[in-house]
Amino acid sequence: MIYMFLAEGFEEVEALAPLDLLRRAGLSVTTVGVGGKTVTGAHGISVLADISDKDYSDDTPEMIFLPGGMLGTLNLAASEVVQSAIQTAVKTNAYLAAICAAPSILGDLGLLHGKEAICYPGFEERLIGAKISKQRVVRDGKILTAAGMGVAVEFGLAIIEELLGKQKAEELRRAVLAD
Repeated sequence: MIYMFLAEGFEEVEALAPLDLLRRAGLSVTTVGVGGKTVTGAHGISVLADISDKDYSDDTPEMIFLPGGMLGTLNLAASEVVQSAIQTAVKTNAYLAAICAAPSILGDLGLLHGKEAICYPGFEERLIGAKISKQRVVRDGKILTAAGMGVAVEFGLAIIEELLGKQKAEELRRAVLAD
């Protein structure tokens, strides 16, 4: 199962565009609301998550997905449930995906040492130990990072390619006119 954590102030497009694509591709994604099921994004769009963080429990996630947004990133980083989920993902060799400011959470935890990564401009110093990429979307091992809202569709397609293969990602790219 892929778990997408949504915290107050999340960047709506960075969450919902990849979520839509992942589900279109047939992947199982559960959205997790930090602090409750209803979560309001950075631009006042409220989303009803599938479950709240108090109901989250998975010892073997396939992926933990962290959308950005400045306030959303701070709230994700402050969540004990999110921190625990990330640590579980690391222990079980699951994927970690983060976009915009959210890769800073992985950097702060020391998970980017020796990895290539990208983030929203201005957060590079928080990608501690990473080689900062010039690419908009980066895959290095089990960690996927992206620069920001403008590459949300590209990020979703990169995750699909990683999990389901290039052919599936290209089929979906064509189907949603993202080519």
